[in-house]
Amino acid sequence: MPIPDYQSCMLPLLQLAADGKERSTHEAMESLAAHFNLTDAELAELLPSGTQSVFANRVGWTRTHLKKAGLLEYPKRGQFKITQQGLDALARKPERINVAFLRQFPEYQEFLSLSRNPQESAIEITLDESQTPEEQIEAAYSQIRSALASELLAKVKAASPAFLSALL
Repeated sequence: MPIPDYQSCMLPLLQLAADGKERSTHEAMESLAAHFNLTDAELAELLPSGTQSVFANRVGWTRTHLKKAGLLEYPKRGQFKITQQGLDALARKPERINVAFLRQFPEYQEFLSLSRNPQESAIEITLDESQTPEEQIEAAYSQIRSALASELLAKVKAASPAFLSALL
Protein backbone atom coordinates (compact mmCIF):
# COMPACT_ATOMS: atom_id res chain seq x y z
CA MET A 1 0.00 0.00 0.00
CA PRO A 2 1.41 3.44 -0.84
CA ILE A 3 1.93 5.99 1.91
CA PRO A 4 -1.44 7.70 2.45
CA ASP A 5 -1.78 11.42 1.78
CA TYR A 6 -2.31 13.69 4.77
CA GLN A 7 -6.07 13.95 4.19
CA SER A 8 -6.44 10.16 4.35
CA CYS A 9 -4.84 10.30 7.82
CA MET A 10 -7.32 12.84 9.21
CA LEU A 11 -10.20 10.56 10.21
CA PRO A 12 -8.01 7.79 11.69
CA LEU A 13 -5.99 10.35 13.66
CA LEU A 14 -9.12 12.00 15.05
CA GLN A 15 -10.54 8.57 15.91
CA LEU A 16 -7.31 7.73 17.75
CA ALA A 17 -7.75 10.88 19.84
CA ALA A 18 -11.45 10.20 20.51
CA ASP A 19 -10.76 8.84 24.01
CA GLY A 20 -9.73 12.35 25.10
CA LYS A 21 -6.24 11.34 26.23
CA GLU A 22 -3.16 13.34 25.34
CA ARG A 23 -1.20 11.58 22.61
CA SER A 24 2.30 12.05 21.33
CA THR A 25 3.06 12.49 17.67
CA HIS A 26 5.24 9.40 17.85
CA GLU A 27 2.34 7.35 19.25
CA ALA A 28 0.07 8.66 16.50
CA MET A 29 2.59 7.74 13.82
CA GLU A 30 2.89 4.18 15.17
CA SER A 31 -0.88 3.77 15.32
CA LEU A 32 -1.44 5.20 11.84
CA ALA A 33 1.40 3.12 10.37
CA ALA A 34 -0.30 0.00 11.73
CA HIS A 35 -3.72 1.22 10.52
CA PHE A 36 -2.40 1.67 6.98
CA ASN A 37 -0.20 -1.47 7.10
CA LEU A 38 2.90 0.48 6.11
CA THR A 39 6.11 -1.42 5.56
CA ASP A 40 9.48 -0.50 7.08
CA ALA A 41 10.60 0.62 3.62
CA GLU A 42 7.61 2.96 3.31
CA LEU A 43 8.22 4.35 6.80
CA ALA A 44 11.87 4.96 5.93
CA GLU A 45 11.09 6.82 2.69
CA LEU A 46 12.45 10.36 2.95
CA LEU A 47 11.30 13.65 1.49
CA PRO A 48 13.49 14.97 -1.34
CA SER A 49 15.21 17.20 1.22
CA GLY A 50 16.26 14.05 3.11
CA THR A 51 15.44 15.68 6.44
CA GLN A 52 12.19 13.93 7.36
CA SER A 53 10.27 10.83 6.43
CA VAL A 54 7.36 11.26 4.02
CA PHE A 55 5.00 9.63 6.51
CA ALA A 56 6.10 11.80 9.46
CA ASN A 57 5.65 14.88 7.29
CA ARG A 58 2.14 13.85 6.30
CA VAL A 59 1.12 13.04 9.89
CA GLY A 60 2.47 16.46 10.89
CA TRP A 61 0.36 18.18 8.25
CA THR A 62 -2.64 16.12 9.33
CA ARG A 63 -2.25 17.36 12.92
CA THR A 64 -1.80 20.93 11.74
CA HIS A 65 -4.96 20.96 9.62
CA LEU A 66 -7.05 19.33 12.35
CA LYS A 67 -5.74 21.86 14.88
CA LYS A 68 -6.45 24.79 12.58
CA ALA A 69 -10.04 23.54 12.24
CA GLY A 70 -10.36 23.40 16.03
CA LEU A 71 -10.71 19.60 16.16
CA LEU A 72 -7.40 19.05 17.98
CA GLU A 73 -5.44 21.11 20.47
CA TYR A 74 -1.82 21.01 21.56
CA PRO A 75 -1.76 20.97 25.38
CA LYS A 76 2.03 20.51 25.42
CA ARG A 77 4.83 20.41 22.90
CA GLY A 78 4.68 17.21 20.89
CA GLN A 79 1.28 16.31 22.36
CA PHE A 80 -2.23 16.66 21.04
CA LYS A 81 -5.74 15.84 22.19
CA ILE A 82 -9.20 16.08 20.77
CA THR A 83 -11.42 19.09 21.45
CA GLN A 84 -15.16 19.12 22.05
CA GLN A 85 -15.55 20.30 18.46
CA GLY A 86 -13.54 17.26 17.34
CA LEU A 87 -15.78 14.95 19.38
CA ASP A 88 -18.84 16.60 17.86
CA ALA A 89 -17.42 16.09 14.36
CA LEU A 90 -16.81 12.39 15.06
CA ALA A 91 -20.32 12.02 16.49
CA ARG A 92 -21.65 12.82 13.01
CA LYS A 93 -19.86 9.67 11.82
CA PRO A 94 -18.19 11.12 8.73
CA GLU A 95 -17.00 8.64 6.13
CA ARG A 96 -13.97 10.83 5.47
CA ILE A 97 -12.42 13.94 6.91
CA ASN A 98 -10.56 16.06 4.39
CA VAL A 99 -9.99 19.70 3.55
CA ALA A 100 -13.51 20.01 2.12
CA PHE A 101 -14.93 18.71 5.42
CA LEU A 102 -12.75 21.09 7.45
CA ARG A 103 -13.97 24.11 5.48
CA GLN A 104 -17.21 24.04 7.49
CA PHE A 105 -15.32 25.35 10.52
CA PRO A 106 -14.79 29.13 10.75
CA GLU A 107 -11.35 28.63 12.33
CA TYR A 108 -10.24 26.65 9.30
CA GLN A 109 -11.62 29.19 6.86
CA GLU A 110 -9.66 31.88 8.69
CA PHE A 111 -6.51 29.73 8.48
CA LEU A 112 -6.99 29.28 4.75
CA SER A 113 -7.55 32.97 4.18
CA LEU A 114 -4.43 33.89 6.17
CA SER A 115 -2.29 31.37 4.34
CA ARG A 116 -3.40 32.60 0.93
CA ASN A 117 -3.20 36.35 1.48
CA PRO A 118 0.19 37.98 1.60
CA GLN A 119 0.78 39.49 5.01
CA GLU A 120 2.19 42.90 5.69
CA SER A 121 5.45 41.29 6.77
CA ALA A 122 5.90 39.48 3.46
CA ILE A 123 9.48 39.46 2.27
CA GLU A 124 10.24 41.10 -1.03
CA ILE A 125 13.18 39.39 -2.68
CA THR A 126 15.35 41.51 -4.95
CA LEU A 127 17.38 39.69 -7.55
CA ASP A 128 20.45 40.93 -9.34
CA GLU A 129 20.29 39.71 -12.93
CA SER A 130 24.07 39.87 -13.20
CA GLN A 131 24.32 36.99 -10.72
CA THR A 132 24.23 33.32 -11.67
CA PRO A 133 21.14 31.37 -10.62
CA GLU A 134 23.10 29.82 -7.74
CA GLU A 135 24.17 33.27 -6.54
CA GLN A 136 20.60 34.54 -6.81
CA ILE A 137 19.37 31.62 -4.73
CA GLU A 138 22.05 32.25 -2.11
CA ALA A 139 21.19 35.97 -1.98
CA ALA A 140 17.47 35.26 -1.68
CA TYR A 141 18.14 32.72 1.07
CA SER A 142 20.24 35.28 2.92
CA GLN A 143 17.48 37.91 2.67
CA ILE A 144 14.85 35.48 3.93
CA ARG A 145 17.07 34.33 6.79
CA SER A 146 17.76 37.91 7.84
CA ALA A 147 14.06 38.84 7.75
CA LEU A 148 13.20 35.73 9.76
CA ALA A 149 15.84 36.54 12.37
CA SER A 150 14.44 40.06 12.75
CA GLU A 151 10.88 38.79 13.03
CA LEU A 152 11.85 36.13 15.59
CA LEU A 153 13.75 38.64 17.68
CA ALA A 154 10.74 40.98 17.70
CA LYS A 155 8.44 38.13 18.81
CA VAL A 156 10.81 37.02 21.56
CA LYS A 157 11.11 40.60 22.82
CA ALA A 158 7.31 40.88 22.89
CA ALA A 159 6.84 37.54 24.71
CA SER A 160 5.86 37.40 28.36
CA PRO A 161 8.40 36.32 30.98
CA ALA A 162 6.28 33.21 31.65
CA PHE A 163 6.60 32.18 28.01
CA LEU A 164 10.35 32.69 28.06
CA SER A 165 10.83 30.73 31.29
CA ALA A 166 8.80 27.86 29.81
CA LEU A 167 11.44 27.57 27.09
CA LEU A 168 14.15 26.79 29.63
